[in-house]
Parts: sequence; C-alpha cells; structure tokens
Amino acid sequence: MRVILSISPNYFLSVMNKSLVTILAVLSLYACNTGTSTEDPALSTSRWSWHLPASFPTPFVPADNPMTAEKVELGRHLFYDVRLSGNGLQACGTCHLQEKAFTDGLTVAKGSTGELHPRNSQHLANVVYNTTITWANPALTSLERQMEVPMFGENPIELGINDNNKAAVLQRFQQDNQYQLLFKQAFPQDPQAINYANIIKAIASFQRTLISGNSRYDQFNQNKVTLTESELRGKNLFFGEKAECFHCHGSFNLNDQVRHAGTRIVETPFHNTGLFNIGGTGDFPFPNRGVFELSGQPQDMGKFRASSLRNIAVTAPYMHDGSLPTLEAVLDFYAAGGRNITEGINAGDGRNNPFKSELVTRIDLNEQEKADIVAFLKTLTDDEFLHNPQFANPFLPQNP
Repeated sequence: MRVILSISPNYFLSVMNKSLVTILAVLSLYACNTGTSTEDPALSTSRWSWHLPASFPTPFVPADNPMTAEKVELGRHLFYDVRLSGNGLQACGTCHLQEKAFTDGLTVAKGSTGELHPRNSQHLANVVYNTTITWANPALTSLERQMEVPMFGENPIELGINDNNKAAVLQRFQQDNQYQLLFKQAFPQDPQAINYANIIKAIASFQRTLISGNSRYDQFNQNKVTLTESELRGKNLFFGEKAECFHCHGSFNLNDQVRHAGTRIVETPFHNTGLFNIGGTGDFPFPNRGVFELSGQPQDMGKFRASSLRNIAVTAPYMHDGSLPTLEAVLDFYAAGGRNITEGINAGDGRNNPFKSELVTRIDLNEQEKADIVAFLKTLTDDEFLHNPQFANPFLPQNP
C-alpha cells in the first residue's frame, strides 16, 4: 500500500540522504566525471520559483543541485547541442523530440554511432516526478546519475563520450564564448565551471522543468472544458473496476512511481505484463529482460516500469521494446491479458507467463469500449507543452 504524507522538505531530505541508493548515486556521479562544482545552495535556490499546474506538488530537487534560471538555460543549450557527443553528431534532443513529448517515434533508439539501443526512448514529460528514471533500473533514482548512462555508457553506445575523446568534447565548450558566459552565469562560484559534473547538473535542471499539466483532461478537472460522451465513457472505464487501468496509472502523473518534495515513503514498483513467455519458461528476449538483468532473481524477469500516460497519443510506438505500434494495439494487448506469439524465436503465450503481474488479467472489453478508452487517452495530450518555447531547441532561428 502506498503511503504519502505531506511533511517538510528538510525532513524528507534528511531521510533520503541516508539511503544507500542516494549515496551510491552521488559517489558514482563524481567518480565518473572530471571537475568540481562549488555552488552555494542558499544563493542558488533564492533565484528559482516553480510555476506548477493546479494540484501538482512541489518537485523534489536534490540538495546538491538546486534550481536556478541560469542553470536551466545552460542545460537547455547543452540538451540540444550535438557537440556533446564523441563524434559531434548527436544530442540528447536527437532522441527526445519536443513535439513527441521528448521521445523519438522510433521502435528503439539509435546512438551516435548508429548502434541500436535495445529499448524504446522514454518520454521526458514530468520526469522530475519519476521515482526511477529508466525502464528497469531500480538504482537510477536521479537525473544526474542517469545522465552518466547516455554520455559515458559503452553498451550500447549513445552519445559516445569515452576516455579517448572526453577531453576533446569538453574543449568544444571551453573554447566557445557563449558557453563561457553561460557556465559562468550558472556556476558563478566555480573558477573552472566548464566540466562534466556541471554539464550533468545543468541538463538535469533543464529536464526538471519539463512539466506537462495542461491537457484537455486537466482542463476538464478544472471545469474549464467538457469531454465528449466517448471520452467520458473512456475515463470512467480507465478509472473504474472493469478496465482497472488506474492500478498502475492512477496518480496525478498517470503512473505508479511518483516522488515529490512531500513524499515520505518512496516506492518503486515494476511489472511483468505478459509481453513474452519464450517457450513457456517465462523468459523475455535478451538483453531486454527487465529488472532481472540487474537482480538475477527469476521473479524479476520481464519487470519494467509503468510509464506516465501523459501525452501518450504522441509517443508511439509503445512498451519497453516499442513492439506495439498503436494505442489500439495496446488496448488489444491488455484486454487479452498478455500477448501470444505463435511462431519465431520468441514464440510463447505471454498470457500464461508465470511471473506476470496479478494486475494483468483478461478484460472483457468490446470494440466500442476500447475505442472509448483510446478517446480518453487522447485527452491527455498537452499541446502547450509540445510547443512551449521555453523547452525548444535554442539553436533553431525561431527559438532564441
């Protein structure tokens, strides 16, 4: 059972700073990067205020990376700059497109060298509220720690920064007059501000501002708009005991891993939805086997995080491997209680996966009910978020 109480941020930080995961994250951040950051948190936090949608709680921000407008603007530039890759061909924004809620529309992501990632690019809307950051790593609980993966990871290669090129990549920014100013403004107390630790902090700060909460669904909840009869039926099914979507998507962020400044108990559920059951053994295809890849525990086979459904209509294809192309296919999958693959190397009846979540069972939905749920899901699109110039690529002429 989830227990969420409103308490002071200071108490929350004192508790979280004792957790092993947090300690490991901080140690890893500074072990993998060069340079230091000596910013004054009191100075930084005085210059930032959140502008949040109605009913959204104050986000959790780590004490060692307080928000500032200057840091966010620096992070926006770095997020879209292809120079932040080993070969200078790819940026964070290459795989995270604003018009697609910061995913890329591909089945699986492609790195700067052309290597395919085994998983689908996750959207970044409201990533600040996620308890864990990736599909299936319970230990990645901060944006700062997660940034190390695309920047320095070798399997697969994403941005492709390594020991052979990291000095040259950093030099691209050290020799750029605009970045010299942006780093100085963002980290005024750091005499050598252009370093990887600060790059990571700036991008994480920008990502925390990617807040989406002005969809037609949100406006309906504020009595500003009405929904169609089909959308209302879909909403009632979604939050009702027939479709039961709310069990994994019932929070304000429409997922089940939520963390904010007032969260007392942090939960990290992961789910096997019956997408595979190779040979009837419960197996998922390597290397896409969920939490099992880290834990080695059979019961973790095929367990992945339930993503937020905000802006879901623009983030196709779906699931961790991008194997379901449309919302209609997703509804068919869940209505069946899993997927039965009848031929090929992945053949097996996922509906009978021994590790499947008890929340995923066959749902007797007719075609109209499926269409109604899809209609409701489309009300979760936040057009303002998808076109907000504050989140846009600053290197394009229309986005200064």
